[in-house]
Amino acid sequence: MAATNDSPWLTQEAYDRLKNELDEISGPYRQEIVDRIEAARDEGDLRENAGYHAAREEQSKNEGRIQELKALLENAEVGEAAADDGIVKPGMLIECKLAGNEMKFVLGSREIAADSGIEVYSVASPLGSAIEGHEAGETVTYQAPNGKDIEVELTSVTPYDG
Repeated sequence: MAATNDSPWLTQEAYDRLKNELDEISGPYRQEIVDRIEAARDEGDLRENAGYHAAREEQSKNEGRIQELKALLENAEVGEAAADDGIVKPGMLIECKLAGNEMKFVLGSREIAADSGIEVYSVASPLGSAIEGHEAGETVTYQAPNGKDIEVELTSVTPYDG
């Protein structure tokens, strides 16, 4: 299943991993931060209480991540791993020569590849939208944000099994 440009595409595994993260950070971890804030507040003067300020900053970051995950999971299209048909679409591992340089990345949401260290490009990016629907062996040209035309030679298109 291909996602529209407005909705991210996730494998079921990525969706489940993100749902588990959301459950943890909106439940037990959220309460742990609240407890640390309360403990620091009980120490007295908040103006010079580094523990209090650190816990409040962590709380802010955690709440931001909760909102990010909620929005992502609400809007995501969840599907099986992309079919191994050699066509560029979300969930595929792309190997290419980009302006003559070897490159490997996954097409889709950055959450697909999680902490794997592999780069991820959105379907909505200039590169992603230019190569979507093409096959290994094809050469595609797209216009980069700086206005230059960039040539992409697709060398391999396989499902990402993350």
